[in-house]
Amino acid sequence: MRKIEHIGIAVTDLEKSNALFSALFNVDGPYKQEEVESEFVKTSFFRSGNNKIELVQGLNDDNAISKFITKRGEGLHHIAFDVADIKKEMARLKDEGFILLNEEPKIGADNKLVCFVHPKSANGVLIELCQEIPA
Repeated sequence: MRKIEHIGIAVTDLEKSNALFSALFNVDGPYKQEEVESEFVKTSFFRSGNNKIELVQGLNDDNAISKFITKRGEGLHHIAFDVADIKKEMARLKDEGFILLNEEPKIGADNKLVCFVHPKSANGVLIELCQEIPA
């Protein structure tokens, strides 16, 4: 793992949260917004220095974000790490005893291949692995 790629925050109202984080970071708005149809979520990305924050809103009641908010409320959802080779990192973590939530990388937001590590195997923290999709 090379660096923290972003911190994900689960929100119920993306537009309201965009306004809140725009004021917090003193910017006009997110630098990027997109829907991840496969996960039924909409995302907004903000930068603060070299750091990225991803706001994530579920688009229906039957997705990971909506279920998370129902159980725990809005707030910190995951920490994402940039990796050079996601398949190699997935194999390494599996060998170390971590539980992966998907057996193959998925296409995620922000032009990334992603895989999640179950929070039960990471002290209660949902970990996301991210690898830039080559152009």
